[in-house]
Amino acid sequence: MNLEKVIAQFKGCRIVVVGDVMLDVYLRGSVQRISPEAPVPVVTVEEKEERPGGAANVALNLRSLGAVPLLCAVTGNDDAAQSIRRILKNNGMATEGLLASPTRVTSVKTRVLSRNQQMLRYDTEITDELNADLEKKLIAKVSEIINRHKPAALIFEDYNKGVLTEKVITQIIKLCRAKKIITAVDPKKKNFFAYKDIDLFKPNLREIREAFNADISKINKATLTAVSDKLRKKLSNRITLITLSEMGIFFHSDREAGIFPAHQRNIADVSGAGDTVIAVMTLCLAAGISLPHAASLANIAGGLVCEYPGVVPVTAGMLLNEA
Repeated sequence: MNLEKVIAQFKGCRIVVVGDVMLDVYLRGSVQRISPEAPVPVVTVEEKEERPGGAANVALNLRSLGAVPLLCAVTGNDDAAQSIRRILKNNGMATEGLLASPTRVTSVKTRVLSRNQQMLRYDTEITDELNADLEKKLIAKVSEIINRHKPAALIFEDYNKGVLTEKVITQIIKLCRAKKIITAVDPKKKNFFAYKDIDLFKPNLREIREAFNADISKINKATLTAVSDKLRKKLSNRITLITLSEMGIFFHSDREAGIFPAHQRNIADVSGAGDTVIAVMTLCLAAGISLPHAASLANIAGGLVCEYPGVVPVTAGMLLNEA
């Protein structure tokens, strides 16, 4: 495999990302004393940083790898939504697929850090499912963008925040299958079995255990293939990719299966690793890369971003150098 040619194929590849967008806020400062009001540290905030999270981070990963992400989501009509739009525009990404609703609240994850140590995280969000009107508008927006931009693939980024309802999922998969667009999902518990006929299904090991209420104690090719077979009977998915944290990554299709062990890392933060894996894996499939090579690159990319604090994207240069 010529890595330079593979990564060059990412450039200009159009990928739609549909799902839950959020804003990651980092408040960095120093701790000098304990509060007199309660036995908790007082953090003097010295810096505030905002980064795109969730589906927006997947889009940013795609952009950093040279692709053209087309993000579709429903946000609130609030300051956090404006921050997400500003960040996307500053990174050369379109915002035409973002629908703002006064009935929603944009998800915000605020992390308070001192010396790169997370002291506290607090979330602002609602997780109610989209109402029928917003479902209809989101499906119509995705259809419009697909017809206009003719993407190679579509990624569902599901964080159980209410945007990806069963109707949204099934209607968009049906639309993509009719137009021969590759579909991929990074699923969560609530809609785990709603992604029928998806091409790439990418859960992590904990999500697989919870979905099947199974104690998978032996992590090897045979046990994971058996679980993947059960999954594929329920979903008719073409490829299963299971991230195994410090144990690496498992891949399975009709023709092949295997495990790539994780590379030794100095782990700083695992946040956003799944976003990077789904972005790289989907780009590889869209570029026609073989499944083992695609899984190997996704495994490298997912581990690489864990060496950086906070949610960060992997760039084409970073991936090429590391691979």
